Amino acid sequence: MKITLRWFGSNFDTIPLWKIRQIPGVSGVISTLYDVPAGEIWEKERTSALVNEINESGLELSGIESVNVHDAIKAGTHERDRFIENYIKTLEHLGEAGINLVCYNFMPVFDWTRTELARVRPDGSTVLAYNQQAVDALTPEKMFASLDSEFVLPGWEPERMENIKSLFETYRDITPEKLFENLVYFLKALMPVCNKYDIKMAVHPDDPAWSVFGLPRIITGLDGIKRLMNAVDDVHNGVTFCSGSYGTNPSNNLPEMIRALPGRIHFAHVRNLKFNFPGDFEEASHLSSDGSFDMYAIIKALFDIGFNGPIRPDHGRMIWGEAAMPGYGLYDRALGAAYINGLLEAISKEK
Repeated sequence: MKITLRWFGSNFDTIPLWKIRQIPGVSGVISTLYDVPAGEIWEKERTSALVNEINESGLELSGIESVNVHDAIKAGTHERDRFIENYIKTLEHLGEAGINLVCYNFMPVFDWTRTELARVRPDGSTVLAYNQQAVDALTPEKMFASLDSEFVLPGWEPERMENIKSLFETYRDITPEKLFENLVYFLKALMPVCNKYDIKMAVHPDDPAWSVFGLPRIITGLDGIKRLMNAVDDVHNGVTFCSGSYGTNPSNNLPEMIRALPGRIHFAHVRNLKFNFPGDFEEASHLSSDGSFDMYAIIKALFDIGFNGPIRPDHGRMIWGEAAMPGYGLYDRALGAAYINGLLEAISKEK
C-alpha cells in the first residue's frame, strides 16, 4: 500500500508539500485542480504543472480526488453527453500525464454532509460531527428563504445558495434507480479511454449512507457496490473504500465489505467514527479505541485481499491549536499516517 495525504494545491491548502514530505512513510499526495468547475476540461498545461510541482517536492501525485461530475450527468439531462465528452478529454489529459487513478462521487447536489465543523471532544480537540435531528429540523424552503440563512454545512458556500434551489428542481423526479442508470451510462462511456490509459475510476461512497433532504443515494453498502461492479464489469470501474463513509451506517461490516471486493478497491480512505446514539456520530482519531471501528481489522482485510493502491488517513481532529481547513489539518492526519504504517508493519510481520 502507498501511504498518501490529501493535498488541495498550493493556492488553497494551508499545508505545504515540504511538511507532508517529512511524515515518515508518506510517499505521495492525492490532489486536484480545486478551482476547475465541474464539467470543464482540465487543460494539459495545468495538469502537467500540478504533477511537476509535486514531483519537485520529492513526492508523487498518486491520484486525483476529485474530477467532479457535472449534475447534468448525474441527473441525465439532455446536456449530459456534452459534459461526458469533456470528462473524457480530461481523462485523456490525465492519462498523458501518467495519472492512473481518479476518485469521484455521484452524490446529487452536495458532497459529504456534516452538521458541525468543530464539535469539542473531552480532550479539547475539535472534530466534524453529524446529528440527524439537526438535519430533520431543516427544510429546503428554509434553506432557500434567504442568502443570509444561518444554515451552513461543510462545502456549502453562501454564494451557491441561489443555485441550490434549481439543483433540487433538477433532481425532483430522479429516483435511486434512475440515478443508478445514469451512473452506469456515464461509466460505460468512460471505459474506452480508461482502458487506453489504464485509468482506474474509484467511486466514493455516499456520506452519510442514507438519503439527506430527500435526495437519492445509491453507493451506501455492499449490495449497491456489487451491483455497480456487475453492471460495468471492467477492472477500471472500481471503488474508493472509505471507512468513515460506509461506516456511518453501523450495519455495514467494513472488513467483510473489503473482502468481498478483491481487485475492485483502487483507493482507500481510513478514518474512525464514534457513535454516540442513533443518528449522532463524530469523527475520532484513527486509533481503534478512540472510536467505534476496529482499525486493525480494516487494514488487515485490505492487506489480505492484496490491495496495493494509495491509502490515506482521512479527516483528522484539530489538535495542538492548529488552524486549518476543517478535517484537513496536518498534525492529526500525520498521526493517522503513522498509525496506519504501524498496523501495516505488524500485519506484514505476522505473515
